[in-house]
Amino acid sequence: MISSFIKQYPDVALHMHQGSPMQIAEMAADGTVDFAIATEALELFGDLVMMPCYRWNRCVVVPQGHPLTKLPKLTLETLAEYPIVTYVFGFTGRSKLDEAFSHRGLTPKVVFTAADADVIKTYVRLGLGVGIVAKMAVDTKLDNDLVVLDASELFESSITKIGFRRGTFLRGFMCDFIEKFAPHLTREVMAKAIQCHNKQELEELFDGVELPVH
Repeated sequence: MISSFIKQYPDVALHMHQGSPMQIAEMAADGTVDFAIATEALELFGDLVMMPCYRWNRCVVVPQGHPLTKLPKLTLETLAEYPIVTYVFGFTGRSKLDEAFSHRGLTPKVVFTAADADVIKTYVRLGLGVGIVAKMAVDTKLDNDLVVLDASELFESSITKIGFRRGTFLRGFMCDFIEKFAPHLTREVMAKAIQCHNKQELEELFDGVELPVH
């Protein structure tokens, strides 16, 4: 959608900044950025109009021939026996991962962390541990040297949201960016979201909306 947006608006400069939820919330609140896209610590974004974009879950990536590939079923107990490489705490749904192990009384052996899934996959290729990443971060062609194991039954799914400061005037290209990123967030829906006065009203607006799954 980024390449499509750039082609449609060649005169609009698109800059993307990566950061922790706190950094992203601060940048959006003080006007440094137009939009905040986040999954974690959404309580930090109370001053923003946050709208749900999609639901996603995790997968486990391991090298070819890894013992986990020979198991009939993947379990948290089995995963806890291996060194794990995953996201830095506070990034990309990490809290859901920690909660899942904690509920079972397990302590995962997280040996390396990174904010980027490609770095995590590189660590896995080096044999440093079992990778746990967002399922959509794995490309079946580019990552064909790794085995992907579905972990959607082990972890609760996460929801990624996009938001902007209350009172922001959404110009045409800004609305188009949101619609390309999340097609169900039409201009009509955005207008209704802007009218919501608080987080509760926003949640009621999107209650029952079926989000796309990635």
